[in-house]
Parts: sequence; structure tokens; C-alpha cells
Amino acid sequence: MKKTLIYIIVAAVLIGLAAWKISDNKKKQDTEVKEVARQVDKINVNVITVGREDINTDYSANGTFIPKQETNQSADISGRVVSVFVKEGSRVGAGQVLATIKRDAIEVDVAQAQNNLQNAIIDNQRYENAFKTGGVTKQQLDNSRLQLQNMKAAVRAQGVKINDTSVRAGISGTINKKMVEPGAVVAPGTALFEIVNINSLKLSVLVDESQVGRIQLGQEVAINVNVLPEDSFTGRITFIAPKSDASLNFPVEIEVQNRGNLKAGMYATATFKTNHGAETQNMLTVPAEAFANGVSSGQIFIVEKNGTAKMITVKTGKVYGDKVQIISGLNGGEQVITSGQINLDNGSKINIVK
Repeated sequence: MKKTLIYIIVAAVLIGLAAWKISDNKKKQDTEVKEVARQVDKINVNVITVGREDINTDYSANGTFIPKQETNQSADISGRVVSVFVKEGSRVGAGQVLATIKRDAIEVDVAQAQNNLQNAIIDNQRYENAFKTGGVTKQQLDNSRLQLQNMKAAVRAQGVKINDTSVRAGISGTINKKMVEPGAVVAPGTALFEIVNINSLKLSVLVDESQVGRIQLGQEVAINVNVLPEDSFTGRITFIAPKSDASLNFPVEIEVQNRGNLKAGMYATATFKTNHGAETQNMLTVPAEAFANGVSSGQIFIVEKNGTAKMITVKTGKVYGDKVQIISGLNGGEQVITSGQINLDNGSKINIVK
């Protein structure tokens, strides 16, 4: 009887402990569920504290080098190529003969034109003498003189054709490509050689509309070439387009003297001094990624004291890389949301991750 009572008491104690444990666990679980629910109700965001900083105001633009001069040297007459005197990589001077075209038929025409000229000279002399004695009319003499002039012009024309059988370089430079071999038949306008002059090169870049007004012709520009990181180059602005392209960028050309290690087609970066020599300015900035609908919208979210997000509109200045100058709308010290904006509305509860 005693043992039975003891068992009953022990069982009751165990049941009571189990009930208490279950109740305690339920309270903890309810607390955790409430906390999760509270967190789920918030949107995770990253923020930065707005402040002033020194910003490099120099403007950089990327582009490629193009030759200062380049031309496709073509044939001026039809014919068969007899000789080619240069190869790819050959240095040539303006006026140098690069190839010759067969001239046999033209030489026959030259000889005939010269014979016709001699006959015209003799005939004209006769008319001149006869006119003095009244043997011919003034009109007959004029026709004789005209015939003489026509024969002289014919001889000059054949001389031009003879000269055109020699294909000459139009500019000094290097043969970049040879498109003809002896025996080929060419026609007027057929491209035979590509000549490039890279004694000086032009770096062609696009400058944003916000910066183009701050550069000028003749301005010195520092240039860094990607494949020549140890070398430094300087050029001068020789062209600023008077009209922008469809993206509101202005083509700009910078001439650079070639020390021998630059090649047309190389990629380079031009750095424009746009602040009268000063490299940095102290200004209020926010990251470009902070803008909810692009930098042009001026819309950003800031963190309110009650833990919610508020959209405001700021007036922006110039863009320097990934930083945007703030002219008005922020004073500094505000927390600006830099990620998670796509999920935010005015008054959205937020959870700051970092």
C-alpha cells in the first residue's frame, strides 16, 4: 500500500515537471515566432552615412588610337600590273613609286599624238604664212590654231596616262596592307595598298556633355596606355566635335607624338584636367547606386528615426565615377539606403543589415 502511494506521488511529480517544461517551451516558441514575424515585416537594406569627401574632379575617357593619316592607294588607269616594289611593313615617302602598270599601248598612243602634233605645227605654220599674203581667211587660220592647241592637249593627256602607270604613295608612312601582285589586272579606283602614318597618332574618345564645355582646343591631356603601364604620354586636343552623338557624347581627338612604341588600335585612357589645375574638391556625395530610379531622378531613400524609409528628392551635380555630387536636399549625417530600394515605399519598415 505504501509502495503504491509512493509510485503515485512520483508519477504526479513527473507529470507536473513535464507539463511545466512543455508550457515553458511553448512560451519560448511563441516569443521566437513573434520575433520572426516582426523581422519578416521589415525589409533588409544597406545604408551609408552621408558626408563630405575629397573627390578627384579630373575627367577620364577611354578610346583607341587611330593614325593621323591613312589612305588606300588605288590605281588611276586600267591595265596589268607589271611590278610591285614594296611589301607590307615597308616605309615609303610621299610620291614614291609603289608599283607599275603595263604601258605599251599607251606609249603607242603617245607616239601617235606626238606625230599629230608635228603635223599640226607644220599646217599651222603654212596657214600663218598664207594669211600674211591673203591666201587664207581669218577663220581658216583660227581653225588651224585651234587644231594645234588640240594636238598639244592630246600629247599632254597621253603624258598623264604614262605618268599614271606608276602608282605613287599619296602620303609618307608604312605599308600596312598590300592587296596586289604582279600580273593582276586593275581598274581605276582599285585599292592596291593601305598606307598609314603613325609618326603621330590621334586618340579618339567620347566626352560627356557635362564635361565638354570644360575642355578646349590645344589643352594638354595625360594619357595612359593599357598595354604600356610603365610609360606615360601627353597629347593635345586637336578636335572637339560641334555636335554630339545620339547618347549626348561629343567625339574628341587628341594628337600624341609617337615615340615608336604606340600602335594604331591600342586602347588608352585620357585624363582631362577640368578644374583649373586642382585635382580634388571637397563636396557632399552619395553613391550612384543609392538612387531609386537612376541618378537623373534625384530620388533616394533615407532612414527615419522610427526605423522606416522615407523617399526624398535631391538636386544632383556632376558624376565622378560611382559618386554623385549633392547640391541640395541633404546636409550630411543622414543615413542613405544603398540597396533594397526596389522593395521600398514611403514608410516601409526596414532592417539595417550594414
